[in-house]
Order: sequence, then C-alpha cells, then structure tokens
Amino acid sequence: MVQTQPQIVLPQTKPPRHYVSFSAEIVPQTTEALIATLSNLANQQVPEVHLLLSTAGGSVMHGITLYNTLRAMPFELVTHNVGNVNSIGNAVFLAGTRRYACPQSTFMFHGVGFNVPPGGARFEEKLLRERLDGLLADQKRIADIMENCTTLPREEIDKLFLEAVTKDADWAVGAGIVDEVRDVDIADGHPVLGLVFQREGVVGT
Repeated sequence: MVQTQPQIVLPQTKPPRHYVSFSAEIVPQTTEALIATLSNLANQQVPEVHLLLSTAGGSVMHGITLYNTLRAMPFELVTHNVGNVNSIGNAVFLAGTRRYACPQSTFMFHGVGFNVPPGGARFEEKLLRERLDGLLADQKRIADIMENCTTLPREEIDKLFLEAVTKDADWAVGAGIVDEVRDVDIADGHPVLGLVFQREGVVGT
C-alpha cells in the first residue's frame, strides 16, 4: 500500500493596502493615468487603496468619469484631502467609502462655467441656450453626487455654487463630506505610488 503525504496548503497573504498620490488638474491625461493605476491595483487584488488627493479641479466630464469608475473598483477606496480639493475635485473625493482631510486642507465650490475661445466668439440665442443647458446639466450632476454622499441639503449645495466659497476641514466634517480631520499616516511596508505629470504627459509613477 502506497502512503501519500498530506498536502500542506500555505495560506495566501493578501497584498497590503496601497497609497496613491494624485496632485494635478483633472484633465484627459491625468484621468487616464489615475484610472490605469487603480485598475492595475484592482488586478493585483489589492484590498484597500488610499487616494491622497489635491486638485484645482478641471473637466466636469472627466471628473464624473473618475467618480463612477472609482466607485466601481473592487477594493475599498479611502480618500484623503491633503491640500486643496476644488471644483469638480469634490466629486472625485466623494467617491471614497471613507473620507478624511488633513487639518490645513480646504474645499472650494463654485458653479460650472465655460471659457471663451481665443479671439472671441459670436454668441446667438441658440448657442447660448445650448451652452446654458449643458452648464446646468453638469451642475445638476455634481449637485446630485453631493446630495447623495453628504448631509448637505439641496438648497445649501445650490448656495455653495452661487457663492463660490472655500471651506475648511472642520466645516467639511459637519457637512458629511469627511468622516474625520486627521493627518495621513502611512505605515511601514505599505507601497506609495506617486503620479507625476508634466504638460507633455505622465513622466513617472
């Protein structure tokens, strides 16, 4: 009779939580780079990702894309305001299931607008109505996200857009934007990925 040795099954260790630093405007190249980085972590089955965020804002379309994509990721996403979260950056920040802000950080809110092309442009009623419809639609999308993810009533959100105000981290706690005001604490052994951008594109990660 042949005796077989029992198989020893070694426990699989999960990858540690990862930190991703994003300090840039929200434009096509930065959006694509952040999604690619987070997709790679998802493919590695990283269970928890902390996004260290500071942004002046940028494209509403790409900010909404980031919000929806980040919420779809299979890992737990924790967002940290490490400087300034402005404009459409607030929607990206709110994608986190847990949200924190450093004591010196701020949040800035304003209504959606558009830039006039160089050399001026001719605006007739039809074009103005098209631009206004698009502007109001974008503003509603942002307001919907804020209403769903915070304790702010719709009237207060609309007021923030009209006043174009900057709020501190303590205010953000009361508004349900952040769970706690605290510094980022990166423990030893947890990888930190920094996205570095130039005008020409991503130069390193």
